[in-house]
Amino acid sequence: QPSGMLDTMDTRALTVLVTLVAYKVLLLAIGLVASRRTHDDTDFYLGGRSLGPWVAALSASASSSSAWTLLAVSGAAYSWGLSAAWLFPATVGGFAFNWFVLAPAVQRVGRETGALTVIALIAGPEERPLSRVIARLCAVIVLLSFTLYVAAQLQGAGLAFHDTFGWGTTESVLVGSAVVIVYTLMGGFWAVSLTDTLQGFAMVGAAVLLPTAVVWSAGGPAELLAGMRAVEAAGWTHPFRDAAWLGPVGFVLGTLGIGLGYPGQPHVANRFMALREGAADLRIARIVAVLWAVVVYAGMLVVGWGGRVLFPVLGDGEVVFIHATNTLLPPVVSGVVLAAVLSAVMSTADSQLLVAGSSVSHDLRLGRGQDALRSSRVVVLIVGVLAVGAALVGDASIFDRVLSAWWVVGFALGPALIVTALKGPIPPRRTLAAVAVGAGLTFVANLTPALDKTLVESVLPFFLGLAIVWPRRPTRA
Repeated sequence: QPSGMLDTMDTRALTVLVTLVAYKVLLLAIGLVASRRTHDDTDFYLGGRSLGPWVAALSASASSSSAWTLLAVSGAAYSWGLSAAWLFPATVGGFAFNWFVLAPAVQRVGRETGALTVIALIAGPEERPLSRVIARLCAVIVLLSFTLYVAAQLQGAGLAFHDTFGWGTTESVLVGSAVVIVYTLMGGFWAVSLTDTLQGFAMVGAAVLLPTAVVWSAGGPAELLAGMRAVEAAGWTHPFRDAAWLGPVGFVLGTLGIGLGYPGQPHVANRFMALREGAADLRIARIVAVLWAVVVYAGMLVVGWGGRVLFPVLGDGEVVFIHATNTLLPPVVSGVVLAAVLSAVMSTADSQLLVAGSSVSHDLRLGRGQDALRSSRVVVLIVGVLAVGAALVGDASIFDRVLSAWWVVGFALGPALIVTALKGPIPPRRTLAAVAVGAGLTFVANLTPALDKTLVESVLPFFLGLAIVWPRRPTRA
């Protein structure tokens, strides 16, 4: 019997590995094809501003929904219980605001100004006072935050490989990062958008298959709910968790504050700038993106809650997605679902590597044309290597590390991007102040354990930044 079990596990691991290898080969092939469409900096940064609605919506969705979505959201549901439900309106609300309010304005202003990056849109033309100072500050914030963010994605890949194959962290991180860096270097925005679209399909497929298997294994919806009510953990069935110093109000508003970070994510907003013109295209993209978010985030909550019923003694809640996949699904399906984890890792990491490259080469004015492409690729490689190092030596959870980087970037760029797109140009000094306050206050609050994930970190910096840049009188007709 033990020998038969071992053979079964070997077969499962081999099947999963073959599926993942085939998936990675496909991604590299897409990068090769995309490299033939990358001729100048507009192609490399924005794909020639000609993305179709499905590609724009799915690539933006996948790149904004990282390993944090599949591993950390399901892990939060496993550990927090019912209170994790507040993550659903926070995330879906962020998607809805981005696509229904911000996207059309950013698309229009991006074409009017000719800006190739979100930072360029915020900083304004080069001849504008303080433009270079604003661009440099934003670029530094993006580089530092995205290095940690990409490291968290690679950490997620390490969890997947370790739980499935027993690989060490070093091997897992190196394999995953190598593929991402190579196809990003080859194809730029075209490669990133096309691969992210494929990865968006993989993630939504996993968000349907795995929750279905969890509910089925629990005996059905009624039995799952009964099992959830029987979980013996303090506060697990309470809607507000054991919150920090502001109590239930602080917990709810702090969790909803995750949605405030969405508008300021440059690797998402650049899809709005790249979407081709047309009301029909925008309408389709909106529907696809928001429905995608509903399915994926609801699915991850079900995985976490059901996982607590089925596997009550997991040491780390962030492995519940992987453990459920390897336990409940057939080998080939396991390979597809685990490919979705790597999809979440890659779709965010590649987009952030690309934005990091553009921040240095374009936003810091270190070259134009082919010089810009070369410097972008060098920065992609450097940031990728630094992220690998951070992933190997860091011990923060995926949930905490991603949220920290998410809020710093989102609150630094978000208020200025919203006002610039919806209301018009902002006086440079106020733009600079908003960027500094958004990033600085978030960073300081994150370093103060007593304030962690309360209003001071997850809500206040955004609204202070917004108050600084909000026009005193209308500036756009």
